[in-house]
Amino acid sequence: MRPYTAILIVPTGVGAAIGGYAGDALPVAKTIASICDRLITHPNVLNGATLYWNIPNSFYVEGYGLDKFAAGCWGLRPVHQNRIGLLFDQSIEPELILRHLQAADAARATLGMNLTDYVITDSPLNVELRTSTTGVSWGTIGNPDSLLRGAETLINKAKAEAIAVVARFPDEVDEEAEQNYRQGKGVDPIAGAEAVISHLIVRQFKIPCAHAPAFFPPPLDANLSPRSAAEELGYTFLPSVLVGLNRAPQFIIKSEHEVLQPGDIWTNQVDAVIMPANACGSCALLSLSEKPCLIITVNENTTLIQVPAQPLGIKTIQVHSYLEAVGVIAAHKAGVNPKALSTNIPKLNQII
Repeated sequence: MRPYTAILIVPTGVGAAIGGYAGDALPVAKTIASICDRLITHPNVLNGATLYWNIPNSFYVEGYGLDKFAAGCWGLRPVHQNRIGLLFDQSIEPELILRHLQAADAARATLGMNLTDYVITDSPLNVELRTSTTGVSWGTIGNPDSLLRGAETLINKAKAEAIAVVARFPDEVDEEAEQNYRQGKGVDPIAGAEAVISHLIVRQFKIPCAHAPAFFPPPLDANLSPRSAAEELGYTFLPSVLVGLNRAPQFIIKSEHEVLQPGDIWTNQVDAVIMPANACGSCALLSLSEKPCLIITVNENTTLIQVPAQPLGIKTIQVHSYLEAVGVIAAHKAGVNPKALSTNIPKLNQII
């Protein structure tokens, strides 16, 4: 019997009730991973700033790479460990760079990670934050070429197999939006810009990448939400990024030069995908909806996006909560029709 493979997706920067904060979707990922053989998910789900959790059967796949995987363009190759390169934005203050280097040294000494020497971009990245009219966060990078040159140096000279980017993010953000986020009731104002940074590198170099923003710590807040608290514990969000990249699968492309391996994972091996019910417009889900996999949508995980599955012609099993989704996955893996667990089992009708 082949391994049961599930994909857990929570879109970034859309105010997801679960997964829209600092690692608050990790309990969902841990639970789903416990009943699957393989769980494929992305940094927005697994990153918890200075907190993280090692889920041995999870695969940390950046969003652009996940889209390409879902479309069948790229495969995933599990690894024992990646050699991680560190790329710092030139605009980060020396004190903040030192804090991040100490976090990287701590990861090497306590977690046994394989990190290369670091590179500082040849120009400031000039990250700017934006918010759409619907409240979704996004952003721009003033010098994307500098980002790509730095990544290329790490790949060619330091032999990096995965890249952790640390960019200096503006301290001047919308005060009301930031306060709402810290109290667990707003949109992460930096998430959309973070996605742009990692997408650029993954698209260009086809290797794992994730981003950790650089800030000076905000003032203490007695009303801080537990869902946002992981970002308040230190000077850096780097630890969870390094843990994720440590064993992030490499991307592979079918070609005459690529020797495929038995452990490679392809989209036709996906058994189930779990999504917020009103965020069904992603490239990954649109691709997966054409595959013979179970699609589970969760009503309780509300977002600012209003794109349900039905108008798109996507057939799903709609559930109220992730707890219910876990039951559906367990039944599916056991070869049991989830409807058989209900008292309302429809009769068979003759096909005419």
